Amino acid sequence: MDGLFEMILNFLNNTDRFALILSGSAIAAGLAMGAGIGPGIGQGFAAGKAAEAVGNNPEGGRQATIVMLLGAAVAETSGIFALVIAIIMLFANPLVSREGTAVVLAASAIGAGLAMIAGIGPGIGQGYAAGKGSEAVGKRPKLQSQIIRTMLLGQAVAQTTGIYALIIALILLFVNIFF
Repeated sequence: MDGLFEMILNFLNNTDRFALILSGSAIAAGLAMGAGIGPGIGQGFAAGKAAEAVGNNPEGGRQATIVMLLGAAVAETSGIFALVIAIIMLFANPLVSREGTAVVLAASAIGAGLAMIAGIGPGIGQGYAAGKGSEAVGKRPKLQSQIIRTMLLGQAVAQTTGIYALIIALILLFVNIFF
């Protein structure tokens, strides 16, 4: 085990620091986009529930579709946060020009990407709320404004973990506390 650790350490020490940081950033950008899983699942759920609501009550179909679209747009925010972090790492990575140990900087980039995977939860949760909102409006179209208000409030609370992940990723990229 010590031999493997030494071999890895030698490799890292003999690798160009910019190549190491950029390769860590490329991996991190890919990992960050894993957060798109949540919005994909959540929006699919919302669309399915809206279609179900339209099938059950065609007269409330327009309102159910509006609720689904509003809810799905909110559910996309965690994916957008991950996209922003991935683009920063690929095109404007502040870690490349920073002085410090390349391994720590590469690990910071990977950590920023991994942090954004937390966006899976809000995407699924917000999509679930959008689906249930669509379903409720399909059953009771006259209560659309109250249902939307409740749905959006719940989605805002569900977004907090995605915002926490974004903050941690930005700290790792711009305020790196390790130096």
